Amino acid sequence: MSHQLWLYNTMTKEKEMFKPKVPGNVGMYVCGVTAYDLSHIGHARVYVCFDVLYRYLKHLGYKVNYVRNFTDVDDKIIARANELGEDPLSLSRRYCEEFLLDMSYLHCLPPSVEPRVSDHMPQIVDMIQQILDNGCAYIIDGDVYFSIDKFPEYGQLSGRKLQDNRAGERVAVDTRKKNPADFALWKSAKEREPFWESPWGPGRPGWHIECSAMSATYLGHSFDIHGGGIDLIFPHHENEIAQSCVACSKSNISYWMHNGFVNIDSEKMSKSLGNFFTIRQVIDIYHPLALRLFLIGTHYRSPINYTVAQLESASDRVFYIYQTLYDCKAVLAQHGGCWMDSVPLGTAECIEKFHNELLTSLSDDLHTPVALAAMSDPLKMMNDLLHTHKGKKQEMRIESLVALEKTIRNALSILGLVPSDYCEVLQQLREKALTRANLREDQVFHKIEERMLARKNKEYERSDSIRKELAALGIALMDSPDGTTWRPAIPLSFQDCA
Repeated sequence: MSHQLWLYNTMTKEKEMFKPKVPGNVGMYVCGVTAYDLSHIGHARVYVCFDVLYRYLKHLGYKVNYVRNFTDVDDKIIARANELGEDPLSLSRRYCEEFLLDMSYLHCLPPSVEPRVSDHMPQIVDMIQQILDNGCAYIIDGDVYFSIDKFPEYGQLSGRKLQDNRAGERVAVDTRKKNPADFALWKSAKEREPFWESPWGPGRPGWHIECSAMSATYLGHSFDIHGGGIDLIFPHHENEIAQSCVACSKSNISYWMHNGFVNIDSEKMSKSLGNFFTIRQVIDIYHPLALRLFLIGTHYRSPINYTVAQLESASDRVFYIYQTLYDCKAVLAQHGGCWMDSVPLGTAECIEKFHNELLTSLSDDLHTPVALAAMSDPLKMMNDLLHTHKGKKQEMRIESLVALEKTIRNALSILGLVPSDYCEVLQQLREKALTRANLREDQVFHKIEERMLARKNKEYERSDSIRKELAALGIALMDSPDGTTWRPAIPLSFQDCA
C-alpha cells in the first residue's frame, strides 16, 4: 500500500501532497535557538517535532539535507553577556553546547548542518547589498532597513495586511524609519557590542536576515520545507520571505510548517508568569523519553498542555513499553537467537494492521498521537504471548515474539523513542521515580519488608496502609509467588487526571 505524505502548509492553510523539488531529495531548514540561556520545553517541542519529520522522511527513503541554525549574534545575547560581564560570543558558544546536550538527551538526530551566524557575515552582507541594489532597503546613519512598502506581497504568510503593521508590532520604534514596521537588516555598532565590518560601517546583522542568508547558503533560494514554532510566523518568517524574494526573484519555499505552543497548566508558558521550565529541569526528574513521548502525544500543530499528570502518564507509558520489550528479549534469550522468518497468521495480521496504521497516521501530517495509539495492539499481543502459555505452541509463540519485538522497535525508532538498551532505560525510569518520591531504593525495600511482616502477622490494615503510602508517591508494589517487587507508577493523586 502506498503512503503518500501530506503536510499542512501555513502559506496555503491547507494540507498538501508532499512533492520535493528534486525527486528523492529534501531540503529542510528549521530556525534554531538564540543561544543565551538554557533551552525550555517550548524549544524541545519544536526540535522533537521536526526530528520526527526528519526521521520519517529518511524512513520513506528521501535523502534529507536538514539545516538548523544557531543565532549567536543577537540583542538578547548581548544583554545577557553584559549582565554577566562575559564576551557575547563566548556566552553563546557555551549555550550552543548546552543546547546540543539537551538534544542528545531527547534523542534528536544531529542535523546535516548547524550553521552559526557569526561564521556567515560575508553571506549576510552580500544579501543585504543585493536588497539595497534592488531598491528595497535604505541606509540611515549606518543602519540598514528593509522597506516593506517595496514588497506588496508582505503579509502573505501571516495574513496580516500592510496597514495592520503601522504600529510596528515587535519592531523597535524609530522615527527615522519610512514606515514604523520597516525592520533592521544591519545595526550600526554600539558601545559594548560585537561588530563586523560592512560597506555601511561597522555593525551586526538584524535577526531576520541571518536565517535568509544561512538557508540560501546551504539549501539555495528554493527549497522544500521551512519550519519553526508558531510564534515565528510573524514577524520572523514573514520578514524572511520578504528579504529572500527581494534578494532573489527565484526564491521559493514549498512548505511552511509551524508547531503549536506549549501551555503550562492551561496558560501560555512565559517567563513573566513564572511558569517556565527548562528541558534540564524536566529531565532531572523525568526520563527524557517520557518528555519526548509527552511532546509527540499531541498533534504538532495543536497547543499542548504541560502538567505533572501528563508527564506522569507519559513516564508510565514509557515504562510499560520498555518493560514489555525487556521481558520479550529475556524470553527470547532463553530460547536461543535463531528462528525461522515465518510468522504465525494472527501475528502477521496484527503486524500488517499496525504497520499500515503507523504509516497512514504519520503520512497524514505527522499524526503522532494516532501512531502511538496504534502501538497498543501489538504491545497487548506481545504481553499476552509473554504471560499466557496455555494453548500456544512454543515455536509459534517465539516466532511471534521475534516479529513483534522487531516491529515495535522499528516503529519506536521512527518516533525517536529507542535508545540502545531496554534494561538501562528501565533502571533510569526507576531512579527518576525514586527522585520524584524523595526516596532511596533501600527505603522502598524496607517498606516491602515491613509490609511482608504485617501480612505474616495478619495485620492487613497496616499492609494496605504501606501499599497506599507508596502508591501515593508513585511506587507500585507487585506481588508474585517469587516475592514482592516495585515499579514506577502514576501517583494516586494524578491517576484521574492522566
